[in-house]
Amino acid sequence: MNRTLDVVTSTLVSGLTAAQGYYVFHHARQPEQMLELYEFEACPFCRKVREGLSALDLDAKIYPCPPNGTRYRPEAIALGGQKQFPLLVDPNTNRRLYESEQILRYLATTYGDGRLPLALRLGPLSTLRSAAGGIARPSRFRATPSKAPKAALELWSFEASPFCRIVRESLSRLELPYVLHNVAKKSQKRDAFVAKSGKMMVPFLVDPNTDTAMFESADIVRYLERTYGA
Repeated sequence: MNRTLDVVTSTLVSGLTAAQGYYVFHHARQPEQMLELYEFEACPFCRKVREGLSALDLDAKIYPCPPNGTRYRPEAIALGGQKQFPLLVDPNTNRRLYESEQILRYLATTYGDGRLPLALRLGPLSTLRSAAGGIARPSRFRATPSKAPKAALELWSFEASPFCRIVRESLSRLELPYVLHNVAKKSQKRDAFVAKSGKMMVPFLVDPNTDTAMFESADIVRYLERTYGA
């Protein structure tokens, strides 16, 4: 896709979804063991959960499960017993949850004070808002062949950023597992992130498999395709 069109349509997604995931709504308690989320970028129910993670300032290890994906979809089905996404696995409580609204309530009550942004508490209206984002980028769904990394990548991001979305889509299509570090506006993790990266700019990708660290969504996408694309 043309770079300008890529950015414009990704920005449109942010607008159609009311820019949820731009601000931290409440600083939740970070779990001792990282949450695990089986999902894919274009799924509106998955988007709601990612918005909640940004709003609660929570990190998670992401296992991308795009349509026709073969790397983590079978694993997710074996874990949860259903061909349904998102699937949240919490190793701290041995809980496995489907249904975006159930997951959001669980995260808010288990690690936060029970509160969620209004836009995530409107039931079907929340889903319609989230689904509207898919209108702008309908071709970003299915998996493409890739080589699996030995270790999960790391991405500093927040849900509403159009540039972060471009990178997350590539990670999803290539079925590359990654640790999602949410650093939305007002995140308590921003100072530590700046100390690590040198500036407050996202997306920021670290690949421990190649000792690579980089900014700029276009550069990151090229790197992912060159390094892991089949």
